[in-house]
Amino acid sequence: MQAGYQCEECEEAIWLATTRAELQWLRNRRHVVREVQRHLSTGLDSWMDEGLAFLERHDGHSVVVVTRGK
Repeated sequence: MQAGYQCEECEEAIWLATTRAELQWLRNRRHVVREVQRHLSTGLDSWMDEGLAFLERHDGHSVVVVTRGK
């Protein structure tokens, strides 16, 4: 099972290498993750970077967490 984000307005989706629960956590706490990101010299996990970028591009849109079978 793959999990990702989908923008309901643009219908664009991104599939990330993580769980549905972690994507919900990131979406709900992205302001905290951005703050942590500023203080990390090594950077975030790639799924977090990609997820944050997607959420930023679709800021103000309805973004939902979706899953699909492999």
